[in-house]
Amino acid sequence: MAIVVHSSPLLWTRLAAMVFACVAFSVAVHGAQLKHGTVDWCIFCWAFSFAGTLLVILIELFGLQTRAPVSWKNFPITFACYAALLCLSASIIFPVYYLKGSFSQNTVQDYRIVSTVFSCLATIAYMSEVSISKARPGEVAGYMATAPGLLKVCETFVACIIFVFISDPVLYDRHEAYKYCMSVYCICFILSAAIILLCIGECTGCLPFPFARFLSAYALLAVVLYLSATIIWPIFNFDPKNGGTKDRPSGCGNAMGLCIWDKTMTVAVLTGVNFILYLADLIYSTRLVFVSA
Repeated sequence: MAIVVHSSPLLWTRLAAMVFACVAFSVAVHGAQLKHGTVDWCIFCWAFSFAGTLLVILIELFGLQTRAPVSWKNFPITFACYAALLCLSASIIFPVYYLKGSFSQNTVQDYRIVSTVFSCLATIAYMSEVSISKARPGEVAGYMATAPGLLKVCETFVACIIFVFISDPVLYDRHEAYKYCMSVYCICFILSAAIILLCIGECTGCLPFPFARFLSAYALLAVVLYLSATIIWPIFNFDPKNGGTKDRPSGCGNAMGLCIWDKTMTVAVLTGVNFILYLADLIYSTRLVFVSA
């Protein structure tokens, strides 16, 4: 089996991202003296990004794109976008939990700083890969290489982060309004993830209705649902009239990581972020329908 090497900015960007992610998790595991818990997520982000990028590079080196059980127009850029978001989350979470207020030995602190720096470098490299791979105006490309496709990746990732904060500890079982917001997050996440899987598996033609119109209708539904959640979540969490707490508790400043109030506020902010993402998705999807028509 012949190895085909085409030197290009995309290949070098992938190699750089792979190396940066490898260094980040290798240094963290070797000398950062970390306990199990939050760091497991960071290690997963770096290791998953490294392994996936290595797989993509090997498939392209051996020319196996046509034998892969996925759409090669959609899979690499989808993975790169997820890897960028994963490394970005690790670049934020790792220093918050392991550098903020840390008084460890100098060597341990140095290892943690190195991991953080290389995580940031990996994030930049993956973002560069997405920028290189995304569809240009007038270019024929897979749906995931377009703006709506990349927005779908961001929407599902933000939803996953919401699930993390809303479930540890459980924040949605105290009121029916919280359960409604949780159902909004779940419904939109499942449908967005299904769209991504349909595109990667090249199964969009199997649907009994036009895919473009389905995207537009779903984006409209998601905007309405997230708009309601963006209003309801803060009202019942931060308005004293509805049993909420407006001011940040004094104890949160001494807590390691994020306290419950901080997590509740983070969920509110991320809900607003996802609403903006779905609104942009709706605009792009509507334009897609008109262009197709």
